[in-house]
Amino acid sequence: MVYREDWTARARRQFALSPRLRRSVEVSCFLVAGLVVSTSAILAKEAAHAPVLAAISHANDAAAPIRTQAVPTADRAVATPAPETFPADTRWFDGRPVRPARTIDMLVTAYAPDARSCGDFADGQTATLHAVTTNAGRLVAADTRVLPYGSMLSIPGYDNGSIAPVLDCGGAIKGNRLDLLFPTHAQARDWGVRRLKVTVYEYADGAPAPNPRAVR
Repeated sequence: MVYREDWTARARRQFALSPRLRRSVEVSCFLVAGLVVSTSAILAKEAAHAPVLAAISHANDAAAPIRTQAVPTADRAVATPAPETFPADTRWFDGRPVRPARTIDMLVTAYAPDARSCGDFADGQTATLHAVTTNAGRLVAADTRVLPYGSMLSIPGYDNGSIAPVLDCGGAIKGNRLDLLFPTHAQARDWGVRRLKVTVYEYADGAPAPNPRAVR
């Protein structure tokens, strides 16, 4: 019994650590434990957020596909369409180039925007609701089955052969017949009745003709 107690006490003295060494061991263990905890937290955070970020990335790719646009370089010339040019003798109407389309033999009379010519319809407007002063008062009434509203005509002797639009009609204007607008009744009477070859024009720029009822 005494021998066992002596041996135990001797063993404790041999394996006992000094206070300084014990403190160093405790500090080392604390640092190691802290490093393990930090590393575990970082790994756990990355594992928790990675699926969410991936889902957002895929969602953005599906909702807003990437669009690319070619950028011209110095080695690749950019073609610029040249403005369309027309011959010097091209005629123009309403700011657009026109060209002759056909000619028609017409019986041409004249009228004035007063009650003697228009009766109850002498309200200062044409059948297309244009004022009689449109195009400086140079307008034409026609049978719209032959020449629709908006048709462009050149009549020899009328306004020096300038182009005049068809913007009016009349009860007696049927078939190949025209009625030319003049400012006064006296001027209309002076015109009389003439049979003329009338030139019909069309736009030469390829764009469609405007709606004559919508253009003022």
